[in-house]
Amino acid sequence: MDTHHAGTYGADARNSVETRTEGDVRVVVMAGEFDMDGVDELRTALDPEADGVARFVLDVSGVTFADSTALSIMLQPALNRPVVLAGEIPNRLGRLLEVTGADRAFAVAPTTAEAMVLIVPPRRR
Repeated sequence: MDTHHAGTYGADARNSVETRTEGDVRVVVMAGEFDMDGVDELRTALDPEADGVARFVLDVSGVTFADSTALSIMLQPALNRPVVLAGEIPNRLGRLLEVTGADRAFAVAPTTAEAMVLIVPPRRR
């Protein structure tokens, strides 16, 4: 298992992004607030051109805020491979996904382990 821990932003550690790769699945654990000033590590972790990654699993249970910039980054890899949201989706993030219609772009699983093996049907274009 390849593991990479990516860090925090600012003195108040507003967010963190932790990634690990298991086979062809990249697991990204998001925690804290994600807005246009704090998404660099998230952008790197969710690189839609990442070689050898067949699926992204996003543990979003620790997200306290996400704006449209963060949502856009979360959606990018979903254009050509499955992206599964794992864990309980916080109310604020769930509302953002619902209002924008982005909830239809993601599969959802209750745990990271389940998200890694969830059968995701191909997206209709």
